[in-house]
Amino acid sequence: MSPDAVLTRLARLPAARLWLRPLALLSGPDAAAAIAAARAHPLAGDALAFGAAEVLALGEGGYLAAALPLPALRGWAEAAGRAVADRIAELLAALAAPRAVWAGLPLDRPRIMGVVNVTPDSFSDGGDFADPARAIAAGRAMLAAGADIIDVGGESTRPGAAPITPEEERRRVEPVVEALAAAGALVSIDTRHASVMAAALARGARIVNDVTALTGDPAARATAAKAGAAVVLMHMQGEPRTMQRDPSYVSAPIEVTEYLAARIADCLAAGIARDRIVVDPGIGFGKTLEHNLDILARLALLHGLGCGVLLGASRKSFIGGVTGAAVPKERLPGSLAAALYGVAQGVHILRVHDVAETRQALAVWRGIAETRR
Repeated sequence: MSPDAVLTRLARLPAARLWLRPLALLSGPDAAAAIAAARAHPLAGDALAFGAAEVLALGEGGYLAAALPLPALRGWAEAAGRAVADRIAELLAALAAPRAVWAGLPLDRPRIMGVVNVTPDSFSDGGDFADPARAIAAGRAMLAAGADIIDVGGESTRPGAAPITPEEERRRVEPVVEALAAAGALVSIDTRHASVMAAALARGARIVNDVTALTGDPAARATAAKAGAAVVLMHMQGEPRTMQRDPSYVSAPIEVTEYLAARIADCLAAGIARDRIVVDPGIGFGKTLEHNLDILARLALLHGLGCGVLLGASRKSFIGGVTGAAVPKERLPGSLAAALYGVAQGVHILRVHDVAETRQALAVWRGIAETRR
């Protein structure tokens, strides 16, 4: 189908189904110069800019996508009618707006979330920190290495993992959360159970990171809203025990974005303000290798949601699928490659197992990006 034919079909769809993926991304001085010359549009503030965009939507029998320079995009939208013009303007505004301070952290530069799993069976570090004292020591070491957030989890949600009781989960995480919060860490609790959220928040956690996007427990939204907690809403198709059996999408990037848009709307209705929300596409959660790579390639699509974006690609199985590295702890190079690609697409938070290495990679990336040529 020709680009003109695709654009014609896109214009006929309900405007609310349209999405934009920023293209031709620039960073550092190049971005600032392009914005000042009105040749590009800021992305989530002014650290990045884009000069073109891909219009995407789910259509009958598949998905539609067409790329346009920004002047042509605006012209197409105006010609398509008021509803489309308003939708494109809405998306451009969401893409451009600086992200609010989240959980006390300005999102004006990439932030690092260090992973501490107090579990015997997590996919990568299961058993490493099952003892609370070791978990606390690991969290302190991550802080010293430059982590901005420590994400504490007490239940494995790896593919095929069996659930545990909230009581057991609380037993695992409470002393770790309390000790790390007392040490000055910004602590995130990685849980899908409202009672665990409440217990961790009472002991000093300030972020709820939920793989079910606050749908796994009927009390989750009210718990987060009442506590004033910042939240991470993650996409997952299915549930951990079965999510990898046969995941299916027409377009994984678009479907993930639409799911997260619906979850944001639900949270707003529950009293959780947009500036308290960060979204996570859920790499590896109910997705094949091809789905994961497609989502990563179109990560910038998520900025149209108007929230901060978190990427958790560290040591994930897709890296093994690309490289053949079967052992999770041998996937550091692939993890760093995914992290840097994500940052180049405007990701705000990187959830990682290897804090010092990620911080060094980010420092080099920023040094290059910010150098005037």
